[in-house]
Amino acid sequence: MPSVHGRPTRDLGVALLLAGLLTVAWSLQNWANLSALRLPDTDDVVRLQQIRDWLGGQAFGDLAQHRLGAAPGLEMHWSRLPDLVPAALIALLSPLLGAHAAELVAVIVWPALLFAAALALVASLARSLGASGPLATLIAALAFPATTLFMPGRIDHHGLQLVLLLVVARAAVGQGRLGAGAGAGIATAASLTVGLETAPLLGVGAAAIVLRWVREGRNAQPRLAGYAVGLVLSLAAASVLLRTSGWNWPGCDGFNYTFWRAAQLATLAPLGLAVFGFVFETPRHRGIATLILAPAGLFGALALSPGCVAPYGEVDPLLAQLWLANVAEAQPLLGAPLVHAIGYAGLMLAGIAAGIWALRRSRDDRWLVILALQLAALALTWIQLRGAYAGALLAAPALAMLITVARTRSVLALVPAWLISAGMLYPIVAGALVPAGPERAGGADCTGPGTLARLAALPPGTLIAPIDLGAFALAATPHRVIAAPYHRNTAGNDAMYRFFLGPIDDARRLADTWHVNYVAYCPGDFAELGTQAASSARLSGALAVGKPPAWLRPISPPGEVPMLFEVER
Repeated sequence: MPSVHGRPTRDLGVALLLAGLLTVAWSLQNWANLSALRLPDTDDVVRLQQIRDWLGGQAFGDLAQHRLGAAPGLEMHWSRLPDLVPAALIALLSPLLGAHAAELVAVIVWPALLFAAALALVASLARSLGASGPLATLIAALAFPATTLFMPGRIDHHGLQLVLLLVVARAAVGQGRLGAGAGAGIATAASLTVGLETAPLLGVGAAAIVLRWVREGRNAQPRLAGYAVGLVLSLAAASVLLRTSGWNWPGCDGFNYTFWRAAQLATLAPLGLAVFGFVFETPRHRGIATLILAPAGLFGALALSPGCVAPYGEVDPLLAQLWLANVAEAQPLLGAPLVHAIGYAGLMLAGIAAGIWALRRSRDDRWLVILALQLAALALTWIQLRGAYAGALLAAPALAMLITVARTRSVLALVPAWLISAGMLYPIVAGALVPAGPERAGGADCTGPGTLARLAALPPGTLIAPIDLGAFALAATPHRVIAAPYHRNTAGNDAMYRFFLGPIDDARRLADTWHVNYVAYCPGDFAELGTQAASSARLSGALAVGKPPAWLRPISPPGEVPMLFEVER
């Protein structure tokens, strides 16, 4: 039997093995797209373009996409932090393999490394709670939808955020050591620098660290002190090292000045509590101090930057209705199609039930930390399905405990325990039980490698196309793109919808205003809007029935998707 000290090594080995095997399988399955660098998601391809721009000479702090939206380009709400590793891989490998091969290696290796790190952290989390590390690793490796963030090509920041959240969770349930607290503080600051999607979960992790300090006192004091100092110093360093060209953007949708000042004020609460803990040692005094400082820090931060209450509150109402409401992961749980709701939330709900069972069985209060994080993930999922990513991974420790106990009972107990723990089964079962909705005609081909190659072969110009195709075209072609799925691109996205969905005469005026050279349209575009997009009085309706206006000259063969047109002047 391996020693206690050898178990983390074994967990890491299992994590690397599973991440490697699944990465190879996923790569082979999607090689046609992957080898052409047609990545799984719009954010992935724009992230790759962001890295190319930086390596091509764009300033480190300049995160604007200068070929997107209105001139001189769109200030992205992203961070440079997730670019560092893939950019390093591309820079190191390009002289040896060539640019294309280096990029291909980077978009495969980086998600695989994050996947292995996430699995290893889940194993460590499970082991600290008395569950099997390898078993939790296996469950996490199948934890849909979280696993979709680590597939080859998924170089956007969401996978990194999950890893950083797991670092905080591990510190919150572990021993109250200074290093663990400092690691959690640095991970929290790094995640907030990357994006705000997991901010509520990070807040729950911070609350868990503080509440364990209230209860345990001296034993938890080093962890709280390390967390507070690590968080304060990391946020301060990030404001200097990772400041972007959009630092003064007026909204609170990313790591800019508006958010940073609110976050720095909020961090004074755990820092004050850590200092207080060196003076007063009774739980009563610590509890009173927490009840005073924690709300003061939170409400003070929101008063300083009230826009942080609704980070996407500045999205144009028309775009929120036409676009954002139809983004799958941005839909609320009850508003999403049933097949998506079951697939996204199934494993998370099973994990919550298993967590309650583990808490009652073990009487270990640390399970409350995991349950609090899971319930916070469920609350986020209630608002937007993307909250289920964290909930799926956090389900693994309790489900591993459930399977371990079921093994000692009978096969009748073991089989259902495995079935509810297999996250990949939930979307499969949901798809089999729930009637399929209407298919979007030709949707897959409209952003495929062939389409992008045909667009890239055209002389450089300005392209107006539906939002998703615009994002892929930005990375695969030299063209300027009017619309892409980013909430700050209000002018460009609004112009695209008015171009396709407005009167044909207005479309011509918009084409002149935006100096449009090329138009791309796919059968099924705007189908989510129903019959209003099919009206022959709208450009979308005219294109759908093959009757483009005279000022649009077809430049793609009949029957080819997407339909490509050149604007004649």
